[in-house]
Amino acid sequence: MTVSTLALTPLISLIAGVLILVMPRLLNYIVAIYLIIAGLLGLFPHLAG
Repeated sequence: MTVSTLALTPLISLIAGVLILVMPRLLNYIVAIYLIIAGLLGLFPHLAG
């Protein structure tokens, strides 16, 4: 089963949004993890697949 990045992004956003609503303290961690992953994929595009 192959999941493209375009299909995965909205799913991650939805899950993150729900988690932030349930536990607002997670916002810092979710944003930090997202920025780290986005930065790594920008620097090393071959990691994306």
